[in-house]
Amino acid sequence: MTEHPTSQEGRQPRAARPNPADPRGALLRSPDSAEGPDSPGRGDGTEAPGTRPAEHSGAAAPRTAAALPSQNRTGGDDDGEHRKTGPADTPEPDAHRPRPGPLPVPPARMGSAGGESGRSGPSVHPAPSAHPGASAAVPSDGRADGLPPAPPVPPAPPSGDGDAARHGGDRLRFVGAATRRIARGIDLDEIVMGLCRATVPTFSDAILVYLRDPLPVGDERPVGPVVLRLRRTDRIPDEMDDTVSESGSLLAPLPVPPDATPSLQLRWSRGEPNAAELCEVRTGGALAEVLRGVRPVFGDTPAARAALPELLGDEHTLPEGRRAVLAPLRGRRRVIGAAVFLRRPERAAFEQDDLLVAAQLATHTALGIDKAVLYGREAYIADELQRTMLPETLPQPTGVRLASRYLPAAETARVGGDWYDAIPLPGSRVALVVGDVMGHSMTSAAIMGQLRTTAQTLAGLDLPPQEVLHHLDEQAQRLGTDRMATCLYAVYDPVAHRITIANAGHPPPVLLHLGGRAEVLRVPAGAPIGVGGVDFEAVELDAPAGATLLLYTDGLVESRLRDVWTGIEQLRERLAATAELTGPDHAPPLEALCDEVLDMLGPGDRDDDIALLAARFDGIAPSDVAYWQLDPEDSAPGRARRLARRALAAWDLEDLTEPVELLVSEVVTNAVRYASRPITLRLLRTDVLRCEVGDDVPQLPRLRQARATDEGGRGLYLVNRLARRWGATRLSTGKVVWFELNRG
Repeated sequence: MTEHPTSQEGRQPRAARPNPADPRGALLRSPDSAEGPDSPGRGDGTEAPGTRPAEHSGAAAPRTAAALPSQNRTGGDDDGEHRKTGPADTPEPDAHRPRPGPLPVPPARMGSAGGESGRSGPSVHPAPSAHPGASAAVPSDGRADGLPPAPPVPPAPPSGDGDAARHGGDRLRFVGAATRRIARGIDLDEIVMGLCRATVPTFSDAILVYLRDPLPVGDERPVGPVVLRLRRTDRIPDEMDDTVSESGSLLAPLPVPPDATPSLQLRWSRGEPNAAELCEVRTGGALAEVLRGVRPVFGDTPAARAALPELLGDEHTLPEGRRAVLAPLRGRRRVIGAAVFLRRPERAAFEQDDLLVAAQLATHTALGIDKAVLYGREAYIADELQRTMLPETLPQPTGVRLASRYLPAAETARVGGDWYDAIPLPGSRVALVVGDVMGHSMTSAAIMGQLRTTAQTLAGLDLPPQEVLHHLDEQAQRLGTDRMATCLYAVYDPVAHRITIANAGHPPPVLLHLGGRAEVLRVPAGAPIGVGGVDFEAVELDAPAGATLLLYTDGLVESRLRDVWTGIEQLRERLAATAELTGPDHAPPLEALCDEVLDMLGPGDRDDDIALLAARFDGIAPSDVAYWQLDPEDSAPGRARRLARRALAAWDLEDLTEPVELLVSEVVTNAVRYASRPITLRLLRTDVLRCEVGDDVPQLPRLRQARATDEGGRGLYLVNRLARRWGATRLSTGKVVWFELNRG
């Protein structure tokens, strides 16, 4: 601290200090903090005979420290070293130890014995004539001069300087406790609440905290007028203050105006101090001048009398005298608000030293708010980065239902390297991906984003899962030598009811069957991505209808309390227990299942971020699939129309015959023109009717506007106008053009 609350400048008369009998007028006063007349920190301003003169004028701090009650010291004891002593407790001089001289007395207090009171300056040495025996008074304890000891110091009556030292110590302890409470806050509301709770009722009866709206962040320069918004108020509770309604000050709740905002109505209904919610600081006005001055001011000064009505509203009257303090809140760069401390007329007024206390509280609060705003911006950036790195919504592919969850590692580590994804593939298939990059930093999140983008690009090429992992491994090595990650890539085919899985050092998935049996799939572990020079192996497994596949990262099953395989076994048991609740014929809802899985994490079980992806396999029944192969010849479009008409009649979808025949004919005709191998035609009946035409030409068709003289180029235009959705996807063996129609 750079300003000492025990400064002698501008000291108030003793009558202006709080009454010790009033518990709210004292600052953390303790009944046993009074000093005895023979206490080493005596403040009567007199010198004992035979003492040395003071050598400097800065002795207030040692006297204050000596006056602190023993209960405020760690390990203190009232019967120990710091016990209060009186005339009857004065110990006899020790014949084997020299008597210590008295504590140095500041000149301002020495003046009460023989000089001008309240003046400061160089040390004043007492005249030899005032104490004739002073220069010769030494104890007979083996000193060089051998003179007899000085007589004991007679008890002196207590003076106001002892109370001032005690009050200074109380202020120091209060400021220390208040600043610690303010510093504990990590966000804006916690810091402002810490200021209010620390000052009411110990320092003031009420407080109003105004902050800029919006608060500037970092080094940005706000534009526009300065607007202060009432952020929080606090006052003495009604059970502690029975004179609220008689004070006539801002402490008394006023009638709620009909046009008050809901926040003001709630505050005033609780009896909180009532003031203007918004205040626009006028350039060159009284409030702007006080805020620019930074230092707190009393409410009875001309500057504050002009500034407070501008801040609080003209209809409010302030308590008389020094019972209001306006303290600007200045952060690192600029003033960000103001705090108003208020006392009732029945309470002692603020003293000059209270301005130093208010300045310390305002400084710590403003710096804390600055840090909280910066932390909030960093947390927002981290949240946005993590949100954009993960899918905003999951797709709804045919034959599978999806649900997901993501939990950061901790509130202070919002970003991580875990990700999940679901990518629709040609043929109604879907790729399920989950991965984990080492670390919980911005770098891990950036690498995760690059790997996720690479996986999406590779999935669009319809590469086998093991090839996707191989290319991801190469990409991780290009990003750096220490870029390590685990990944599991699976492709589900709802028509074949099969799933193909490749693993790169990731925990194995768990499959929950419809009957309630949960099993850990046997998938080759593989090496993590980024190792390089390793092969990845894929396995193909059954994916029965009604089963649920759970993909997850190691944060769900591994912690400092358990190893990964113990966590996997607990996960399997949790899934089986959840399935028993819904019965053998009904699978548990996906969203509820994800929540139940996360509930298995107890306090302290989560050391890593968690990504969870659940897939419920519905599949497509064979009766809802029609598949043909057509030779690339001129008769292929006509045959495709006949086959499609026959399938629609079998499915009772005759009302779609005309648009389906037209679109199938256009797409098959375009394939016949360029294909050299057989063409595939497949119809899928789900909630929509989907048609897929595949050929061996990798070039994707593009929609273009045909000219009036062109004989072709209108096929995709018709598909775009008549189909619900359409698209083209490149395969490793060619491409697939598909379109969907509503089923009426």
